[in-house]
Amino acid sequence: MTTTAEPEARIPVQLTNARELFEIPDGITYLNCANMAPQLRSVTEAGIAAVRAKATPWKLTAPEWFSGAEVLRGLAAQLINADAEGMAVVPAASYAIAIAAANLPLASGESIVLLHEEFPSNVYAWRELAKKRNGKVVIVCREAGESLTSALLRNIDDRTAIVAVSPCHWTDGSRVDLEQVADRARAVGAGLVIDASQALGANVLDVKRIRPDFLTSVGYKWLLGPYGLAYFYAAPKWRESGTPIEYSWLTRAGSEDFGRLIDYRDPSDPE
Repeated sequence: MTTTAEPEARIPVQLTNARELFEIPDGITYLNCANMAPQLRSVTEAGIAAVRAKATPWKLTAPEWFSGAEVLRGLAAQLINADAEGMAVVPAASYAIAIAAANLPLASGESIVLLHEEFPSNVYAWRELAKKRNGKVVIVCREAGESLTSALLRNIDDRTAIVAVSPCHWTDGSRVDLEQVADRARAVGAGLVIDASQALGANVLDVKRIRPDFLTSVGYKWLLGPYGLAYFYAAPKWRESGTPIEYSWLTRAGSEDFGRLIDYRDPSDPE
């Protein structure tokens, strides 16, 4: 006799009033975090402290060039169940998408699958890549009564090289089952890129379950941070073999030793 396991029970979360954490006056109800969240008071204080610290640069120690980014990498990694070494702090989601486009293979005649009316940050780089490689951009549109997930699965085939999606559509919030899409992408040998800007911080995302090649998110929406700060995850296979779009001295091993910065190092050099 076989039995069917019951679905995992969901524990209800009791939301509490958190108005005091933000500079939101009484009488104002702000719900548009999907566009830009109000900034936490603690984030404002951290930003002011950073600006003030720059006024006295002689007090800045070498470790402080790196410590803030390391904290952010660790916190971002926790949100997606990743390791901190797989996370990077970047200036924008479009920057992260550009890195993904510079690394994922696309042969002539192969396709890049995108959602219909996707946010431009997750479109322009793929259009340029298709143009350069003689590839094709496939725009996924839903049929009447069809879910985004079903529409994506219908359009991912043996000619698909890259699938670039969001956990939910930015225009109407329609959800995408990333695990199903990831399974289908792997089945045809396609790379998977996720722009989680519309969901990270509000929805659960687990890269160990989804296993994307790359994932990015801005920090100014559900992560309640400042504009101009985003996060980027790369799967383990890309960390050693991938190609960056810039070569910062800050990312090389040993850079915290300012006295040895002219001992130039390759990414493969041991720490």
